[in-house]
Amino acid sequence: MSRTDATRRRLFEATLRLVGTRGMVGLTVDEIAAEAGVAKGTVYYNFGSKDGLIDALLRYGVDVLAFRLSDAGDGDARTTLSRLVEGMLDFFAEYPTFAQLLVSELWRTPSQWQATLSLLRERITALIRAQFQRLADSGGLPAGVRVATAASALFGTVLVVALDWQVFTPDQTRDEVRDNVLNLIQGLREG
Repeated sequence: MSRTDATRRRLFEATLRLVGTRGMVGLTVDEIAAEAGVAKGTVYYNFGSKDGLIDALLRYGVDVLAFRLSDAGDGDARTTLSRLVEGMLDFFAEYPTFAQLLVSELWRTPSQWQATLSLLRERITALIRAQFQRLADSGGLPAGVRVATAASALFGTVLVVALDWQVFTPDQTRDEVRDNVLNLIQGLREG
């Protein structure tokens, strides 16, 4: 990892720590720089502004998530969907503050990062959509279910369930949470 990449990662981690403890409102470049142990100018040099830092942080987080999800495999679609759910749950368990930031900014309108968030949402849902398309092609989705809607629903469900798990039911295991999500999907299909 280059020195620039290491500095950017420190700034991302510092930002996530601060967002997790006090939220985005009123968060300053001075506070981020101090938390990361760098000069204020380092933030401006790397990102141009606090908004540029948040935009880059959102992109970085989705890059990491997409990389993990792209490795879900080429098995049957149901197994791959299970792996996608596991991958999302693992990512959000590792980066709960990123999940909080993502949820808060996805639903805040207008968000100054709306264009970035739309691109990032599309990137993740495209991975999920491909698996739902495989299910649809094999007759595994009920008639009338739109693949794009199913993909968005799964992503949104896992994102909110992951936050709920981390905040309200941390005693559950990842496998229990995954099984509940998958059983819900299967139960709706059979019901």
